[in-house]
Amino acid sequence: MLGFYPSLLRLRALVKCHYVFQKYLKNYNVSLLPQRAKLIHSRSVVPFVGSSEGQRFQTVLLDEEKSRLLLGAKDHIYLLDPDNINKHPKKLSWPAPRDRVDICILAGKNPLTECANFIRVLHIYNRTHIYTCGTGAFHPTCAFLEVKGHKEDTWLHIHSNTVESGRMKCPFDPHQPFASVLTDHYLYAGTTSDFLGKDSMFSRSLGPPPDQHYIRTDISEDYWINEGKFISAHPIADTYNPDDDKIYFFFREASRDGSTKDKTVLSRVARICQNDVGGLRSLTNKWTTFLKARLVCSIPGPDGVDTHFDELQDIFLLPRRDERNPMVYGVFTTTSSIFRGSAVCVYNMEDIRAVFNGPYAHKEGPDHRWVEYEGRIPYPRPGTCPSRTYDPHIKTTKDFPDEVISFIRLHPLMYNFVHPMTGRPIFTRINTEYRLTQIVVDHVAAEDGQYAVMFLGTDMGSVLKVVSITQENWYTEEIILEELQVFKVYVANIVYVCVCVQQQLFVGGSDGLVQVSLHRCHIYGQGCAECCLARDPYCAWDGTQCSRYIPASKRRARRQDIKHGDPSSHCWDTEDGKEAYEGEKVLYGVESNSSFLECVSQSQQALVRWFVLKPGADHRQEVYVMHLGDIHTNCFPFLL
Repeated sequence: MLGFYPSLLRLRALVKCHYVFQKYLKNYNVSLLPQRAKLIHSRSVVPFVGSSEGQRFQTVLLDEEKSRLLLGAKDHIYLLDPDNINKHPKKLSWPAPRDRVDICILAGKNPLTECANFIRVLHIYNRTHIYTCGTGAFHPTCAFLEVKGHKEDTWLHIHSNTVESGRMKCPFDPHQPFASVLTDHYLYAGTTSDFLGKDSMFSRSLGPPPDQHYIRTDISEDYWINEGKFISAHPIADTYNPDDDKIYFFFREASRDGSTKDKTVLSRVARICQNDVGGLRSLTNKWTTFLKARLVCSIPGPDGVDTHFDELQDIFLLPRRDERNPMVYGVFTTTSSIFRGSAVCVYNMEDIRAVFNGPYAHKEGPDHRWVEYEGRIPYPRPGTCPSRTYDPHIKTTKDFPDEVISFIRLHPLMYNFVHPMTGRPIFTRINTEYRLTQIVVDHVAAEDGQYAVMFLGTDMGSVLKVVSITQENWYTEEIILEELQVFKVYVANIVYVCVCVQQQLFVGGSDGLVQVSLHRCHIYGQGCAECCLARDPYCAWDGTQCSRYIPASKRRARRQDIKHGDPSSHCWDTEDGKEAYEGEKVLYGVESNSSFLECVSQSQQALVRWFVLKPGADHRQEVYVMHLGDIHTNCFPFLL
């Protein structure tokens, strides 16, 4: 509370603080660059010096085994040290041929943002080679890239004799959503196979000779994939039998139900067997095990009307002890014209498999609604991988009976939906200026349990650091630990984020790449209470400062409470802990003059409230300060 004793020292400080306040007020809603400059100055954010406007750092490959980071950009591939991205970076130039650029421009494409070789594929092929593909000025091209040498002497070389067409492996359009994964020397890719971007398909190519089986989805708008936008692909083992290994991929597509001619956007999870080699007579060179299901991310509403987040933007698989059952985190946005919103939903792989083992959907024609199929299901069950363990007579998919092939061609959709584990999103943002576009999740061990910390990229160039905490009553509490402006305001998109063992976050955008520290414990003040109130699993009070929490540390004075953030039970024996428990801090001002009140706590979870006690008054009155949105000031002018 405020008393009224003269303080000339405090008055002298008002001039500088008032200037800072006016400066922030002038720049409000114009730029958040002061925060970004502060992050760079503190080394919390380290920009890559090779960044430049229009480079479009779309593809990042982190090779933790050899401690190297490869970046795919416009006409270039970079090789960086993940411990220090600006230490001896290597650059390989791989532009599109001049004639291809000219043809691209004549076709009406933008010469700066489309008619170049934008690198979209970077996958480890073996210990010495990387398989890479670029858009090639709307003429996709692939090749093998060799990484030679060690440390500072490393250099990159593209083998010209391996250059081949990238059609059906890489998109034509550098802006098009795309997904690919390389496993067992096979490349699985979800993209479009034509210049106009009409034929969306999921395919397999490459492969060790002589087993180079090229397979793709069937061309059928009403059944298989329609205007697909692919998000990610992952090899996941379903059982301990390697014949059951599958590729799960996530996408969104336009779908038309029988009740209307209008198309709606729906999110999907699909899967195919890795040992699928296509059919013998029907579905030759087409998947014979392709199945898909709908991913639902919605908020239950009154009268059974849910608020749906239909557009899948990104997927992250968080590994668990059982490699067959990772946690599936998805970022979704709305297609609603009424409000803007983003949400994060979490799914269990066991629930996804249960849907694929459930009933199939069926419709008799393009104008009929999808209903549950109640007829006879042929043997072996459509979508089952061929295995001698299950049936010695069915060694490959070419041995499937014709009725199995015919059935799956018209029934690739499952009737049941995949719902999130909690029945609703674990994190939502409604009617904000930004949309969530990307997600990476880090599993963090804290003093009071295990927590999943989410790093969420936005289309405004920022990254949200969020932890979702489940309380005893299964209520999920969303806590935004930080919001970091790592790029300039109004960046078109954050295209990639990844966490590595060095506890760093790499964020690629349209104009560059930055390295972000996961733990910035120094921002939580100099006391135990604020450190505890921060509820950051990466940080704990060690007796002298708020520092990085290391589970194996032998320090005894570690104070941390992520679940409740209660400093009164953890910091009771410290001076700032007593203040937090008592709940008051006294500041004296000068009557009829302005005093500056600290209104922004170092911890986002702490609430600062000020009360004034005027001379002769029996009760104190609360001081209500102006809300300035995203302005982060350390003081606030108030006329006494």
